[in-house]
Amino acid sequence: MGSASVKGRTVALLGPTNTGKTHLAVETMLCHASGIIGFPLRLLAREVYDRVVERVGRSNVALVTGEEKIVPPNPHYFLCTVEAMPLGRSFDFVAVDEIQLAADPERGHVFTDRLIHARGIETTMFLGSETARPLIARMLPDAMMTSRPRLSTLRYDGRTKLSRLPRRSAVVAFSANDVYAIAELMRRQRGGAAVVLGALSPRTRNAQVAMYQAGEVDFLVATDAIGMGLNMDIDHVAFAGTHKFDGHRRRVLGPAEYGQIAGRAGRFMRDGTFGVTADVDELDEELVAAIENHHFEPQNQFRWRSARLDYDSPKALLRALEAPPPYPWLVPPRQPDDLRSLKALLKDETIRQRAEATRENLITLWDICQIPDFRKTMHDSHVRLIGQIYTQVTSAGAIHRDWMARQLDHLNRVEGDIDTLQSRLAHVRTWTYISHRGVWLDDPVEWQARARAIEDRLSDALHDKLTQRFVDRRTGTLVKRLRDAENVEAAVDNEGGVSVEGQYVGHLDGLLFVADRSAMDNKAMKAAVNHVLAGALNARARRIADCPDEDLELLDDGVLAWRSERIARLHRGGHVLKPEVRLIAGNQLAPQRTEALIGRLQQWIAGRVAQLMRPIMGLEEAEFSPAARGVAFQLVERLGVLPRAAVEPQLRQLEPKDYGRFKYRGVQLGRFAIFCPALLKPEATRWRTILHNLGERTFDPAEDQGRVSFEAPGGMQRDALLLAGYERFGRIAVRVDMVERIASHAHRATREGEAEADHALMSMLGGGAERLQPVLAGLGYMTQRPQEDGPLLYRPRKRGEKPSGRKSANAGRRGRKPVPPDPDSPFAALLELRKT
Repeated sequence: MGSASVKGRTVALLGPTNTGKTHLAVETMLCHASGIIGFPLRLLAREVYDRVVERVGRSNVALVTGEEKIVPPNPHYFLCTVEAMPLGRSFDFVAVDEIQLAADPERGHVFTDRLIHARGIETTMFLGSETARPLIARMLPDAMMTSRPRLSTLRYDGRTKLSRLPRRSAVVAFSANDVYAIAELMRRQRGGAAVVLGALSPRTRNAQVAMYQAGEVDFLVATDAIGMGLNMDIDHVAFAGTHKFDGHRRRVLGPAEYGQIAGRAGRFMRDGTFGVTADVDELDEELVAAIENHHFEPQNQFRWRSARLDYDSPKALLRALEAPPPYPWLVPPRQPDDLRSLKALLKDETIRQRAEATRENLITLWDICQIPDFRKTMHDSHVRLIGQIYTQVTSAGAIHRDWMARQLDHLNRVEGDIDTLQSRLAHVRTWTYISHRGVWLDDPVEWQARARAIEDRLSDALHDKLTQRFVDRRTGTLVKRLRDAENVEAAVDNEGGVSVEGQYVGHLDGLLFVADRSAMDNKAMKAAVNHVLAGALNARARRIADCPDEDLELLDDGVLAWRSERIARLHRGGHVLKPEVRLIAGNQLAPQRTEALIGRLQQWIAGRVAQLMRPIMGLEEAEFSPAARGVAFQLVERLGVLPRAAVEPQLRQLEPKDYGRFKYRGVQLGRFAIFCPALLKPEATRWRTILHNLGERTFDPAEDQGRVSFEAPGGMQRDALLLAGYERFGRIAVRVDMVERIASHAHRATREGEAEADHALMSMLGGGAERLQPVLAGLGYMTQRPQEDGPLLYRPRKRGEKPSGRKSANAGRRGRKPVPPDPDSPFAALLELRKT
């Protein structure tokens, strides 16, 4: 290998990222009369092409990539992808960038070939990492080895949450799904991010990078595509993953790969930092030291494939392509796609015969096999496509116009989501590549223009889709204004809308600020919003404190609302009728304003409780006998409805004057319950339920409060119904005052025996015979309907008689226990008291 011919001076310019290697190569090329540079990416070739055009004019510069060719009549300088370098021409200056990619399993053999054969008449320059030094020195012993130090410092900054990443950060993930998920999160939290993936077209990637470079967004979310020389103003690189799929398997990143990506942080003399984010663990100290000091294990193998191909026969071509490397430090590429495609096509008898027919046909077959599979579809699908192209070219001399037109027309649509547009772009990039192989087409200039127009249209549509999905223009603009402005204007309108610098950022809900999907972790935004909120919320608290009573209401869940906006919540206080008010507010309210508002709301609650709960207000402190005072205390605790059985012992000890005092206070000592009829009204019942639920939520009477009766759900407990003022009879709940009236009516009607349920009785219940029947049964009456639609008859149940109307088994047989009473009957509790 040391005998390789070297024309002029050969220099290996090695060093980490941000050493100015590419800049030096461009400047050196422009000092020569002619020159060519091979880059690893079409994007990078295009970037340098634009820079050189600005220096020497468009007529002096050519751009040659697989998908794009701009070649004026007599250009002096060529900017190319490494694979597309026209090696048949002579140049005074030749350079290859990122030469360490000679170790890449798939593309490495191309870089190795350029290392061996690409030479400038005056100067040859290979740019790359220090890891390539030993092999370059071995292969080119006469080359001048030059190292360049990094222009700025690279420092590890540990782990940072995505929401706290500094501005001008690039977040690196290793799958499109991860990139999109992180970009979506950055949109919600930080206003948006540009995205860069290898699958994007160059035009789309350029548009995304331009948006980032222009400061429209402060963050970039990318795959390791940013590691190959794309020049961007990145201050911090955050790894959101540590594993990548390399086309063969999913594996952990190597230290040199970490270094290549992390090295994108910092530019020229500006220092950079790198770290981890999301769920990635901290990098170990040894790896951090290697990245910071740019010390990595040297490469020990380059990929190689023979450049001397034999087109005498397909077998001879395959032998040449699979020839073993001449040196132990050279290894063959890993299953190259072009070789796989060649082998697959040669299995087709028709194609094999065509390839064997002439040398030109075999050369054409090999050229067509090198069409890249930008679509990344199943390999068989790609083989079928290039097989069709080969058949048409070798039979008709060119690809059929109609067939080519159908392929392009099918792709010329911009509707669809991001994945759909990316798929179409990948397909059209294949046709763009084909269109630049002029010998395969009847009018290559026309097809190049058509393919490029479709690619540009799809690229622009994809850029728009990415921007719509991952960039909140409003928040991004706002963040930029907040960053650049010294005094930020913020305001609250009459409807509670909050705006900063004229941009709507949220609204006031009661005494709380609700952000409009925008992350409020930007310090300037926080300061601006908090500043305006302090004044707005205190002013709002003053308005609420001064508002008329009708502007306030208590909601069913115990929340106090002002003009339908939730501002406070009731909590259990020291007394059931004296709940505690706690504001639902942020910390912007001044202490004195908070105290004043709580006092106003507490006053309103006290007034409403005094008005609605009048019969039991101070009841336990009235002039009663000790036994009556015990009843009064329990009645207040139960908020005005108490089962009689619970206080039967105390009732037996009441003094005669106690009955009059209870009646005077509006308390009825019923046969089944102790209650206050005034507290059974709908609004009073609602408040009683709310006050009780402050301790433990048991019953929501919102739909049934105040009704005479209703069908109670099976799971509703009797105690909960009593709280709301209802007694349960099977599936029917009856308001306790109606229970007393129904019981009195039934008692009078059956003094002389069986009675018929009349209209008056059913109207008390608010239902027909079907609803009345279980109520009468629960009150101790036997019921029957001789005819299905006939009247309901009822009579008092005899001692020991079953509810069904049959005599108790105890009456006819000895030894059987009496049937227990209906547990839903209020008499069940009385029976238990009688036993004691």
